[in-house]
Amino acid sequence: MSYSLTPADHHRALMDGINPEMTYNGNFAQWRKAARNRLEGILGLDRMMKLERPELNVRSVWKREHELGTIEKIYFASEKGCDVMAYVCIPHGFKAPGPFFVCVQGHSTGAHNSIAVDLHDDNKVIEIQGDRDFGLVCMRYGVAALCIEQRGFGEREDEHESCSRCHPPSAHALLLGRTLIGERIYDIDRGIDYLLSRGDADPGRIGVMGNSGGGTASMFAGGLLDRITHVMPSSSFSTFRDSIAAMHHCICNYVPGLMVYGETADVVGLAAPKPMVVVNGTEDTIFPLDAAKKEFARLQQIYTDAGAPGNCRHVIAEGGHRFYAEAAWPVMLEYL
Repeated sequence: MSYSLTPADHHRALMDGINPEMTYNGNFAQWRKAARNRLEGILGLDRMMKLERPELNVRSVWKREHELGTIEKIYFASEKGCDVMAYVCIPHGFKAPGPFFVCVQGHSTGAHNSIAVDLHDDNKVIEIQGDRDFGLVCMRYGVAALCIEQRGFGEREDEHESCSRCHPPSAHALLLGRTLIGERIYDIDRGIDYLLSRGDADPGRIGVMGNSGGGTASMFAGGLLDRITHVMPSSSFSTFRDSIAAMHHCICNYVPGLMVYGETADVVGLAAPKPMVVVNGTEDTIFPLDAAKKEFARLQQIYTDAGAPGNCRHVIAEGGHRFYAEAAWPVMLEYL
C-alpha cells in the first residue's frame, strides 16, 4: 500500500484538475469587466481604493544634477500613516509634458539601485548588475522616471532578522484582508497621483516597469490601473503553475485564490489594449521560458480580441533572471 502524505503532492493534483473561474472566455469586454472586479477583490485592492486619500504632502530631501539630467529624492503620503520614498529622474532635454515610467525594483535592497547609489549613503555611487538601474536607463532613453520604494524593501523594510524582507508585511496584510501586491499597486496609483500633480507628465504616456518582484507589481498594476498607459514587466511572466507554484518563491508572490481566479495571461491581459512589452531571459530558471511562451500565446489572443494585436510584444534575451534594457527599451520606444 502506498500513501500520499505531502501537501505539495496533493496541491499539485488539485492544480492539474482546476477549472479557473476567470480564464479568458473569448468575449473580451464581458470577461475583462468580471475578471477585473474579481482580481481586485482577491487582492484586497477594492477595499483600498475606497479609502479616502490623504494629501500627498510631498517632501523633497535633495535635488542633484547628474550627467544624465537631474535626480530628486522625495517622500509622499500613500495612505494615512504610510509614506513612500521615491526618486524623480528627469533627463536632459526633457520636453514637458513628456513620458514618465514608474519603476519598481524586485527583491533587493531597494529603490536606491534604480539610481545606482548606496542604500545607506546616497552620495556613494555603486555598480549595478543586470540593467537594474532603471531610473538611469530611462534617462538614457529620454524618458523621465519615478522610482518608488516598494513596501518591504529598502527604506520600507521591516526589521525582522529571521524573516525575508517581504515575509512580515505579507503576513500582516493577509491578516487585514489585504495582500502586499495589492498594497504595492496602491502605492503605484498614488505615484501617478503625484506625477499628474507635477504638470510635466503626459497623461497619455505613463508607464510602469520592473524586474522580478517589480515585474510582478507591473503586471498587476498594468492590468488594474486605468491611468497606466504602457507596461513593461521583466523576469516575472510565466505561468503561475510553473513558477510560483512549482518552487520556492518569496511569500509576497502569493495571493489567496489566485489560481482559482486564473493564470498569468488572465492577469496581464486585463491591460489590453495598452502597449505591453513582456521581457524574459532564456536561462531564467524561476520564471521558465517554455511556459512563458505558451502563456504569451494566450496573451496575444486576448490582445487580438481587444483589437490591438500589434500592442503585445515578447522580448526574449539570452541570459538569466535580470532586465535587458538594450533588447526591451527600443521596442517600448516604438509605442512612446
